[in-house]
Amino acid sequence: MYWSYIIVYIFWRSSDTGKDPGCLLRGVGSDMEMDIRMDMKKLGIPQNTIEVLQKYGFRFQKKYGQNFLIDTRVLERIIKAADITKEDCVLEIGPGIGTMTQYLAEAAGEVIAVEIDAALIPILEDTLSAYDNVTVIHGDILKVDVNDIVRDKNEGRPVKVVANLPYYITTPIIMGLFEKHVPLQSITVMVQKEVADRMQVGPGTKDYGALSLAVQYYARPEIVANVPPNCFIPRPNVGSAVIRLTRYPEPPVKTADEKKLFAVIRAAFNQRRKTLVNSLCNAADLKLDKEHVSGVLEQMGLPVTVRGEALTLEQFARLSDLL
Repeated sequence: MYWSYIIVYIFWRSSDTGKDPGCLLRGVGSDMEMDIRMDMKKLGIPQNTIEVLQKYGFRFQKKYGQNFLIDTRVLERIIKAADITKEDCVLEIGPGIGTMTQYLAEAAGEVIAVEIDAALIPILEDTLSAYDNVTVIHGDILKVDVNDIVRDKNEGRPVKVVANLPYYITTPIIMGLFEKHVPLQSITVMVQKEVADRMQVGPGTKDYGALSLAVQYYARPEIVANVPPNCFIPRPNVGSAVIRLTRYPEPPVKTADEKKLFAVIRAAFNQRRKTLVNSLCNAADLKLDKEHVSGVLEQMGLPVTVRGEALTLEQFARLSDLL
């Protein structure tokens, strides 16, 4: 076990950045000067992470999509992008060994960290022992009642979500928070770069789809940093990005039936190569016929041959109301 960590670290040091410690953080749109200075023993430094992993004999669980951050500048960038203050209650999803949790605890008033892996709970008790403003909950974020947590820990006031998310369940986690109407100020998360791109693109692009529309219905997305694979242990096979989703007080479009809107959007992109008419009529739950759908599109001034990828969020909202 010890040698496996050493090999990972040597590989990290010889990565394409040629720099140690730290990786090349590709910032988006702002300077990289950080005013966050921590006195703690930073787990973002690779040697310290390896020391903790070795101490507890921790084995990474592929089923949990565990990739721990090992770069302090990336961590500082996330905290800055999330705009954490002592007035904030922060929900962290998947704290791992407590790397980012330490930074959050220094910056926020209170931190609630939800971790699914039982093997990490004793590690978190150790690495977070110096902080009395952190609560660790052992549970699955997709199953725990986040609204109850917010009511209990923050009196129902909006929280800020900050996380290095497991890539394989990024969408269910983010959409679960939105669709359950958890009181949120913002979500600042590390995700696969391809997914971050999909969240912020507009109509007519290859990445535009149901996720783009769903995220943009609830929040304003902004990619704040691109992060290469060598900033993690173990190293993922894809590039990553930090994206901030600032929650709208009210959705930017009005719709009579939110559930129907998202049913229409899902149906529109289930078969991307088909026309919107065929896609909607093939959706069993919508129970639509071609004549009706075609008539609605004509009423909207759209050709019957149009595909879902051409419509804006506003057009989808109107389409849903007219169907």
